[in-house]
Amino acid sequence: MQMTLQFFGATEEVTGSCHLLTVSGQQVLLDCGLIQGGKADELRNHDPFPFQAEQIHAVVLSHAHIDHSGRLAYLVKQGFTGPIYTQRATAQLCDIMLRDAAMLQERGTERQNKKRAKHDLEELEPLFTEEDVEQVLTQFVVLDYGQRVKVADEIEVCLSDAGHILGSAVVELWLGQQPEQKKLVFSGDLGRAGMPILDDPTFIDKADLVLMESTYGNRLHRSWHETLVELKSIFKTTINQSRGNILIPAFSVGRAQELLYLFHLYAKEWDLSGWRICLDSPMAIKATQVYVNNYPILDDDFKRFTRMSPGKHPLLSCAEFVSSTEESIELNDIHEGLIVIAGSGMCNGGRIRNHFVHNLWRKEANIIICGYQALGTPGRLLVDGAEELTIHGQSVKVAARIHTVGGLSAHADQAELLRWYHHFEDSPAIILVHGEPEAQKVLIQALNQDEATKPKSSAIAQRGDCLDLTALPKLVWLNAASE
Repeated sequence: MQMTLQFFGATEEVTGSCHLLTVSGQQVLLDCGLIQGGKADELRNHDPFPFQAEQIHAVVLSHAHIDHSGRLAYLVKQGFTGPIYTQRATAQLCDIMLRDAAMLQERGTERQNKKRAKHDLEELEPLFTEEDVEQVLTQFVVLDYGQRVKVADEIEVCLSDAGHILGSAVVELWLGQQPEQKKLVFSGDLGRAGMPILDDPTFIDKADLVLMESTYGNRLHRSWHETLVELKSIFKTTINQSRGNILIPAFSVGRAQELLYLFHLYAKEWDLSGWRICLDSPMAIKATQVYVNNYPILDDDFKRFTRMSPGKHPLLSCAEFVSSTEESIELNDIHEGLIVIAGSGMCNGGRIRNHFVHNLWRKEANIIICGYQALGTPGRLLVDGAEELTIHGQSVKVAARIHTVGGLSAHADQAELLRWYHHFEDSPAIILVHGEPEAQKVLIQALNQDEATKPKSSAIAQRGDCLDLTALPKLVWLNAASE
């Protein structure tokens, strides 16, 4: 029986999740995400797929974040016509996120073509358009957590809550037929226990192979209590000393809603009554409504708030929603007492860059970085101590205070990743994806240091690797980048 797994994205990097299963000739793709980072990284999205899109039987999508879903429209454009299986809320979020991604693709290509026209260069095509996205949306097959379905002749799938964002899923896959059947568990992006809004990540008992993310494989986050104390200190210092604006670059799905919830819960304790809080992101505003509508799959506290206060929902009552460009521009005239939550989360697009132009050079301003920043992104440059950023073609001095609040991360840290893996019985084989090399090396050492829980075999996926799943628990590579 032919049964292979190939790795084509999020290999020794965090973005571009894309893995190809082939079982008895049928191909199923796990995720199809955009590559994010610097310009050179993003140009790789235009590279042809290393497989024939029209031969893909189905896609299983772990969650809506663009580094997992963002190339679906390009896949469709290249000829994919099959079903896309995903959790119900993920499909709703993709309706928002993929449309936004198409708009950015079209606008970016239009700007490039204006420059190319001056040099008589051939026009470029956007990676995909809104028309391509419309087609993607017709191909979604929505699933509920715990629903086991057949997605190909010899591949069955079940989704469980990954606790990362609304609709995020740990994917269980049963491959082939008994007695040769193998079970693969794909973590997607794993969240953290005890975080607001979301349920904790689901533990899985059995697997022959675990495909696990490793974003923070070399790091421990601050505890939730310590994170709240840290945020309170930032706000207290700003209120008592500078009164300058506070800018929070935030992912429109997940982080933005978490921040709204925290402001609802702690605005009084953090003494924010004199501050104007604005969510300046049309996409985050739409995503927030999806969270509100899907409250039954969120944690008990959030459900209780939703039922108790239908007229004063915790995500809708604490901030002004700024949708129009004109309203956003008006905020530039405010130099103190303003908290702005805006995308993009890695500061490489969106309205946060306009706010940086008007605030980053002010020593009284504060920037709170509260999510993963990929290599090459402006957010990563700020975290690494850059003294200036280039924004809209102009150099902007960095004089604002930069606060990195790792405890707000929606990704499991090393201890949480180890705890999730150790819940599996019999220490199955494991392959790490979705992480930078340093983090992955540290995590794989941590996995292998305890003889009692040491995986039967382990590896870090490299792009192009092809694994023979019939040989599990031994990792047998058919084209040996990882041997």
